[in-house]
Amino acid sequence: MNSDAIRVGIDGLGRSGWNIHARIFEELSDMYRVVGVCDPIRERRMEAYAKFGCRIYDDFDDLIGDDEIELIVVATPSYLHASHTIAALESGKDVVCEKPMASNLSEADAMIEASRRTGRLLTVFHNSLFAPDYLKVMEIIESGKLGKILLVKIYSHTFGRRWDWQTLRKFGGGELRNNGVHLIAQALQIIGDRDVEVFCDLRRALTLGDAEDHVKLVLKADDSPLIDIEVTRACAYPQYKWLVMGTQGGLVGDSNIIRCKYFDPRELPPRQVEIEPTPDRSYNREEIPWREEEHHIGVEAGSSGVAFYKKLYETIRYGAPPPVPLELPRKVMWIIDRCFKLVGNLS
Repeated sequence: MNSDAIRVGIDGLGRSGWNIHARIFEELSDMYRVVGVCDPIRERRMEAYAKFGCRIYDDFDDLIGDDEIELIVVATPSYLHASHTIAALESGKDVVCEKPMASNLSEADAMIEASRRTGRLLTVFHNSLFAPDYLKVMEIIESGKLGKILLVKIYSHTFGRRWDWQTLRKFGGGELRNNGVHLIAQALQIIGDRDVEVFCDLRRALTLGDAEDHVKLVLKADDSPLIDIEVTRACAYPQYKWLVMGTQGGLVGDSNIIRCKYFDPRELPPRQVEIEPTPDRSYNREEIPWREEEHHIGVEAGSSGVAFYKKLYETIRYGAPPPVPLELPRKVMWIIDRCFKLVGNLS
């Protein structure tokens, strides 16, 4: 066992805390050691004890009072993120908070203030920024081969009802905060450090709860591509996750494969505007010397969560920059707040 492994306490052993974070810590056992967990359900606590041999708590105050724990992972329902994060920071722990960072912007600001006041690290688990398909898309965009980027569509299309706690507003539920944050974080990285205009349409379609399950979001900024985001559970014919349009080509794809086609503008003959009629009464047209590529992503490209925690280890042990600086999740929360103000009551 690595004596320099970061000693972790997991707050919440549900889908995220158990299936994502605990699984990653098991895989990265040379970097992280789970020494404590907290969950109100006894069977979950005992399952964690059997896997990690860790201390188990049914009270959050006892978890953050464990002096051996260095890092708390807040993986509770969203409405508890702010209060649990602030309490953990004030107890002297570093914190990874699951997304969404908070229920609203004011809670997010209180969390950031607590991090600064206590001098403890706070980062948010925006693992979508380490997703292999997103990284490949960014690599292609930044290469310049697609020319000036005009439009980026990022779509998450499914069809089906949900009736769990994430469909209820009182728990911070809804697709905007649940899955939309992944796409918003990616979009903000594409836009860069610019002021953003927001258009949003939120609707209840199939959900059994009172929160939105159909999201249309458009982000616009000066000297930046228009970003078109859809997150819906009411699409029977899903479209590509990614569609990028540029002046020299474009790309489409998903988490398995990215296809792009582009051309070198130097290979086109020079042209100028002509006002004379075309000889065959047709529109102008020319053959584009396309180059095409396929990039197969797949599971071999690695886990976005593993990449996040590898970077976090470098942050905590060696002072490297955090995997997700707080400015980004705060801006995500600003956009979410803006959406709810624009929409008002759901239809």
